[in-house]
Amino acid sequence: MTSAERAAEKPAAERPAPERPAAERPAPGPSADTNAAIERAYRDAYGAVLATLIRFLGGDFDAAEEALADAFATALETWPRDGIPANPAAWLTTTGRNRALDRIRRDRRQAEKLVLLERELAGTEVTTMQLGTEGGLEDDRLRLIFTCCHPALPLDARVALTLRTLGGLTTPEIARAFLVPEATLAQRLVRAKRKIRQAAIPYRVPLGDQLPERLDGVLATLYLVFNEGYLASAGEAAVRHDLCTEAIRLAALVADLMPDRPETHGLLALLLLQDSRREARVGADGSIALLEEQDRTRWDRVEITRGFETLDRGFAAAAKLSHASVGRYLLQASIAAEHARTIDGSETDWRAIATLYEALARIDPSPIVELNRAVAIAQADGPAAGLGLLDELAAGGELAGYRLLPAARADLLRRLGRLPEAAAEYQHALGLSDNDAERRFLQRRLAETRR
Repeated sequence: MTSAERAAEKPAAERPAPERPAAERPAPGPSADTNAAIERAYRDAYGAVLATLIRFLGGDFDAAEEALADAFATALETWPRDGIPANPAAWLTTTGRNRALDRIRRDRRQAEKLVLLERELAGTEVTTMQLGTEGGLEDDRLRLIFTCCHPALPLDARVALTLRTLGGLTTPEIARAFLVPEATLAQRLVRAKRKIRQAAIPYRVPLGDQLPERLDGVLATLYLVFNEGYLASAGEAAVRHDLCTEAIRLAALVADLMPDRPETHGLLALLLLQDSRREARVGADGSIALLEEQDRTRWDRVEITRGFETLDRGFAAAAKLSHASVGRYLLQASIAAEHARTIDGSETDWRAIATLYEALARIDPSPIVELNRAVAIAQADGPAAGLGLLDELAAGGELAGYRLLPAARADLLRRLGRLPEAAAEYQHALGLSDNDAERRFLQRRLAETRR
């Protein structure tokens, strides 16, 4: 546990587990190389090693985090002297395991647990702890992902626990990202771990009929992390690049670990294609720039290419299963791909996008999908056609309080020349938005209706 998590659970003074190792860069020289190696190991191997330590310790998240913190502390002491190990992940796993056993040996109350662990770990070789080996760290990461995203946990707890354990983000970093007090976030982590322990949530990948539903929960968690980064619900920044980057990294991990599941590739493709626009999504005045306003030469073509390739892998995986394997993320990624196909927004095939939204509505009906379909139809058939659909949504009341509905209605009313009505809708959207960049955009559009 981090110091914040300890403080959230009890006030007793205990040695805090270090957060990110190598917080300060030493002077240039061999120590700088070692420091960089430790930082790289933290970034690349934290979640994988932690997942294995959790398995070794019978699902004890806190003990595993303490053991890994001890391993990094030992690395800071020994790597400058002994050199960087050939396999840092395996070294950290072995060292963390040994530190955990040392702790248990010192606590006679855990003697029974010690016997079981030593029996399980007898003869374990460092070489078996290679990333990508059968039964090794890859399998452990899958177990950790499905445990962190278990449906018995509240969604906010799933997000926090996933970012803390698999992403290696510190408690303060996650708290800042979601604009909650550090103590609040720490309490969420404590409660999530306690729930896993008390409910005896199994540390395994679900089997059989449980897998599709549980995988959808994993993907939904990562999608939520990305969406919060892509358009922050509150605060000054329109885009939180760190959350987008972390969501993409974790989505890529899931796609690598489960390559035969089409939707893992669909989610990754969607995130890559959406993220490719990040540099063009904020205008010079700090306000949100809509697709029609963006400078598409600033879109990341390398990321777009990777997104197209990932999307192709998703459809190839779906073709091996059945047509029904094309799910929500593959369809959403296909929509994002239509936007990315051309550098000239006027050439966008809005009819194809509207058709994709219709397909999405059939398998994943929701008012948000209908809102986006209405916007696509407005682009394909004119603002009046789209406005009629949005009026039906507004009358239904399902999106009451959702800021993007009045914002979309305002845009279509503005395009129809119904400026007083548009102004009222922009004002309504302003009252529902807590994001400063988004509010600047709405205020700019509101001012345009009054000229």
